[in-house]
Amino acid sequence: MEIWINPACSKCRSAISLLDAEGADYTVRRYLEDVPSEDEIRGVLARLGLEPWDITRTQEPVGKELGLEDWPRDEASRGRWVTALAEHPKLIQRPIITADDGTAVVGRTDEAVRDALSR
Repeated sequence: MEIWINPACSKCRSAISLLDAEGADYTVRRYLEDVPSEDEIRGVLARLGLEPWDITRTQEPVGKELGLEDWPRDEASRGRWVTALAEHPKLIQRPIITADDGTAVVGRTDEAVRDALSR
């Protein structure tokens, strides 16, 4: 199990606390420092069953600067979104937990974190 976090994020700190309380075996990836490649982002999206725009923080300053709200959300634009996430990792929703069964969840709630633990 791996968790992508921004240590400054309260949701990330809550997820880590819950994982610790449950005695989970996991590794931490500080994705702002250890930036995921486009291939890694595509892999996590497949595990999540989501599209890149589903995990994009469009209201971040860089998201507003890029005009993400106006970008098309279709297959033809998918690569553009993935590139933006790789080039601007602050745009990636957090925390993302990859579960042992090959799936992943966006662990913004205790329920989502527990869901990842149960997989």
